[in-house]
Amino acid sequence: MWDAIASHISAVTGEPFEILQKQTVSGGCINDAYRVEGRNRILFVKVNQANALDMFEAEADGLRELAGTKTICVPSPVCSGTAAQQAYLVLEFIALKGGSSQFQLGERLARLHAAPQSTFGWHRDNTIGATPQPNPNCDDWVNFLREHRLGFQFHLAKQNGMPFHGSDELLRQLEHFFDGYRPSPSLLHGDLWSGNVAFDEDGTPVIFDPATYYGDREAEFGLTEMFGGFGADFWVGYESILPLNDGYGTRKLLYQLYHTLNHFNLFGSGYAGSAQSLVDQLLRLAQ
Repeated sequence: MWDAIASHISAVTGEPFEILQKQTVSGGCINDAYRVEGRNRILFVKVNQANALDMFEAEADGLRELAGTKTICVPSPVCSGTAAQQAYLVLEFIALKGGSSQFQLGERLARLHAAPQSTFGWHRDNTIGATPQPNPNCDDWVNFLREHRLGFQFHLAKQNGMPFHGSDELLRQLEHFFDGYRPSPSLLHGDLWSGNVAFDEDGTPVIFDPATYYGDREAEFGLTEMFGGFGADFWVGYESILPLNDGYGTRKLLYQLYHTLNHFNLFGSGYAGSAQSLVDQLLRLAQ
């Protein structure tokens, strides 16, 4: 497999690439990851089963689109493919370190969200973690959220043995949370938590492992607010460019619910209680 990957890198870059050193990189829960060193270049390689190729190609498309906005740094895709019954994605290797300017991170993310987009959805489906994420074009955010985000996750949960009480009623009540607020489509990272953010050696913020689509910018923060790691400076930086709208403090619960349901569908019953509590809370707020 590694000879095939090296040959593919050579073909797409136009420069011979021979793997001189390879070491595993920790941090991911879905893919195996490697730091691969050649004579004049270091690259980052993700590996999974062959049926993960579409997931890798969607990730590469998302990274290209994020990079095209020239608002925030992401690793550049090099190539992807299959070899020896495994799929791979080769990316630019960026040496990363811990937290630096969270103000700059918030500011750059706001510039990403401020770039106008024409519709909700995306040009292809992708995944959120390992869960399918449908992205059909849609002009109405509430309908998109109802059918292709929350409704989709509730349906998977039911298939997984958990028909959450009140889920149908919540889906019927979604318009309530958008009274006075009409979201515009923004390009989202889509899976933004502290594990998918770092800083390069110059302190420039870098985001990676996207689940990209066009959505309400507030949807970006469902996962961001669940697991911490984004301090006050991040929010000051973001709102210096793009202030949050009234009602965000309630709507963010919808977006936390999406990711909590996804965690239930990925990791099991440990997230069931949190998801049901969010459904109950949102139903009370809708009354």
